[in-house]
Amino acid sequence: MNIFRLTPAKPSAADNLHSEAHDWLVLLTSGRATVADARALRDWCAQSAEHAQAFEQAKVLWHNLQPAAEMLQSPRRFGRRAFLGGAIAASAAFLLVRGTIPGGFGGLGADYITEVGEQRRVEPADGVSLELNTQTRINQRSGDDGVQGFELVSGEVEVQTARLPLAMQAGGGWLRASQARFNLRNTDQQVCVTCLDGSVDVNVDGRSLRLQPGEQLTYDAQQVGAVQSVDTAAVMNWRQQVLVFNGATLSQMIDEINRYRPGMLLLLNRDLGQRRVQARFSLDQLAGVALLIRDAYGVKCTELPGGVVVLS
Repeated sequence: MNIFRLTPAKPSAADNLHSEAHDWLVLLTSGRATVADARALRDWCAQSAEHAQAFEQAKVLWHNLQPAAEMLQSPRRFGRRAFLGGAIAASAAFLLVRGTIPGGFGGLGADYITEVGEQRRVEPADGVSLELNTQTRINQRSGDDGVQGFELVSGEVEVQTARLPLAMQAGGGWLRASQARFNLRNTDQQVCVTCLDGSVDVNVDGRSLRLQPGEQLTYDAQQVGAVQSVDTAAVMNWRQQVLVFNGATLSQMIDEINRYRPGMLLLLNRDLGQRRVQARFSLDQLAGVALLIRDAYGVKCTELPGGVVVLS
């Protein structure tokens, strides 16, 4: 008796590319994608013409599978590796979903939270005020010797302490201040602290530095930068509900806009992304900013579910 065994065909390189492209698309439209994810996708598409084409084809398939795409807007949870191929026919289309939502849970359950585009003020102690910018997570911490302590998990905050000494952790560093005002930002694993009034002591990587008004320090897990003099008004533009870009690259501008805008703008043209820009936006303009970029640079806009706009 002859026994026949069917061995599944090994996926081709093209099949793998299409599968990865679909995975990227689901991540983008899941509502959990970060600026770092957008950068990683840009790098993925730039690997070869085949990578870029696979993503373009995935966008076309997504639009043809609109009923299934709308499922991603429901309360159900879907994962990054959710979209695995599909066949388009005149009467039906199918979407296979698997896995869990990737990332995006840093700071979940924090003591003080702002969502996308939200700004708020809290006063956790007498003489201490925290002005939280968009997508910010802060936890209260127990400081040494009864000092009021906090941790900036992610996002940006203006801190003012009128009387009490205050300690604040951000990344691998600690900041201490009394009768001072400073701006602190912790995004993309990089911390930036700017002294606005008084002085701020920064302890990071075994070093102790004191910042005076108009001085700024950045650090991450790999290095501590040099103290620099900056225009504090430019640092604090967000408090005036505006974003100002003076010599930033287009990619940097889009990354910053993504912090304030629901969904995501994704620029896939790497060369265009290096163009230097001069721009000023009020926060209430950001809903239509994709069209402004389209008109200014002649890029193609493809709208996807969840407020995602691909610029190519």
